[in-house]
Amino acid sequence: MTDGTMIENRTFDEIKVGDTASISRTLTEEDIQLFALVSGDVNPAHMDADYAATDMFRRVIAHGLWGGGLISAVLGTELPGPGAIYLSQSLQFTRPVGLGDTITASVTVAEKRAHHDILFDCRCVNQDGEEVISGQAEVKAPAEKVRRPRAALPEVSLRDHDGYRKLIEMTANGVPEPTAVAHPCSAAAMLAAIEAAEANLIMPILVGPEAKIRKAAEDAGKDISPFRIVSAAHSHEAAAKAVDLVRGGEAKLLMKGSLHTDELMGAIVRSATGLRTERRISHAYVMDVQNHPTPLIITDAAINIAPTLEEKADIIRNAIDLAHVIGIAEPKVAILSAVETVNPAMQSTLDAAALCKMADRGQITGGVLDGPLAFDNAISEAAAKEKGIVSPVAGKAEILVVPNLEAGNMLAKQLTFLGGADAAGIVLGARVPIILASRADSLRTRLASCAVAVLMARAATKAAPGLPGTASA
Repeated sequence: MTDGTMIENRTFDEIKVGDTASISRTLTEEDIQLFALVSGDVNPAHMDADYAATDMFRRVIAHGLWGGGLISAVLGTELPGPGAIYLSQSLQFTRPVGLGDTITASVTVAEKRAHHDILFDCRCVNQDGEEVISGQAEVKAPAEKVRRPRAALPEVSLRDHDGYRKLIEMTANGVPEPTAVAHPCSAAAMLAAIEAAEANLIMPILVGPEAKIRKAAEDAGKDISPFRIVSAAHSHEAAAKAVDLVRGGEAKLLMKGSLHTDELMGAIVRSATGLRTERRISHAYVMDVQNHPTPLIITDAAINIAPTLEEKADIIRNAIDLAHVIGIAEPKVAILSAVETVNPAMQSTLDAAALCKMADRGQITGGVLDGPLAFDNAISEAAAKEKGIVSPVAGKAEILVVPNLEAGNMLAKQLTFLGGADAAGIVLGARVPIILASRADSLRTRLASCAVAVLMARAATKAAPGLPGTASA
């Protein structure tokens, strides 16, 4: 693919001593991240602003060879251009290059040699004319003329998972929360629990058949000697015993292992021995979506199949509590449908209108609600403007309330598998937060799920009220 322009070289015979060429580029944070990604050089002088502030230059600086790369670009695209072969390069780094500096790299022909070899003097200067790099390059110049369409560079989008990093950092000042892990009898389930322990988020209590637990730890390559094992004969008993540990105050969180979600939820909602509260239990994904400025909460995509109006009200209340805990003071809640107008033939639009009126009357508090909104209207200000929608939520939504489980599940998985998003899952509305880790989850997603649960437990909201008689950490 080309960008519509041409790139042309200069042959050895065309080049004269004293000929020069240059290019300029302004250093951005993305340049530094891309260079680190390609080279593997994650020196904190380049990547960590807090560390760089204590270093000799007191600021983030570019990798030295980023400037060297500009010299390579001049030689490869301008002088001599296509067909040139790099033979050697010397560089002296005389000044640091910082964010926002505009660097001009230039090469000047110093000497023409035998076999089409050319010696170039190389220099990089910043916007103040100060030299930052100097050196010499030896290049074999092309003998034949080359004129080709200039290749178009791909669009690159970097993801730093900053939202998840901030969530995990918010847990830094507490002790690991004791967590009943129900049936961690696969390597993936064991890894999810132990990695969260290694990150100082939880203290696992491993509940299940002891032989299977030890085999899972062996398969995962993890040492579980520091952790308590509570023996259970099978997955149903493991779920029941894990819930008992929570009810008895020995665990403050509950984590799904390698059992089916229905088994665990059955133990949680059991009337006499479960963990139900006056709130409807619901699931929420905290999505880290590429190019979206904040985490995006999607609910409910895993528990409530076809929620009623009353159940949707609780789903929203739970999601608002979650948003508050992760630092969103007044979340904007979009109640989704396929359209943005009320249609008597579409129950989701009627529910959306009723939920907004409930918020107007103080029955749902803590957030700003609007709906029905189509997905594009909810997250894109341009789409909302195009449709003439005037709303404090449209285009700015932080919570997306889906009409039913199928819609939520498909939306979350589309964002994950087509959009490259990460989805940290948590169950809300029970006496303690419940961590649902998937085998397909990345390490950062598993840790983010645990971090959200820890924050909810410490906040003791109505979405995770804690057990009677226990205090939050």
